[in-house]
Amino acid sequence: MNRAADYSSVFLRFALGFSFLSAVADRFGLWGAYGQPHVAWGDFAHFVAYTGKLNWFVPATLLPTLAWVSTLVELSLGLALIVGLFTRIAALLSGMMLLLFALAMTVALGVKAPLDFSVFSASAGAFLLAAYGKYPLSADVARNRNGRKGRGALPHEPGPPA
Repeated sequence: MNRAADYSSVFLRFALGFSFLSAVADRFGLWGAYGQPHVAWGDFAHFVAYTGKLNWFVPATLLPTLAWVSTLVELSLGLALIVGLFTRIAALLSGMMLLLFALAMTVALGVKAPLDFSVFSASAGAFLLAAYGKYPLSADVARNRNGRKGRGALPHEPGPPA
């Protein structure tokens, strides 16, 4: 049963990571053009507009910067989760970012939108992954084997027993 839980964390890492990368790909038209089936944005301009819709309180001049920052964060967290590098930290940051995104969606669009897109569920999954602490098939395990602190531990936590 413990092995199933361990490898479920791999599935959760991949599900979250590839979801982030898919959203980033959509912003650059890699899933198709705006208006095509299953394409949310199709280009960065539509994503900036969506960013403005969710962050209506942010001055319009800052929206492109906010869109780029969120894109770079999602790209970085997606790659870190897939590879399993600093997994605990990446999962914790993912959970916080997804929770903020879900709350922004709730305020701007109503509670149905983040529920329909499972943003609260993804946030909860990321927090669960951060709390689990065992990350098989990850770069963290390889780093640990090479004598470095592994498991994606936070700086104040002791490393694994010797």
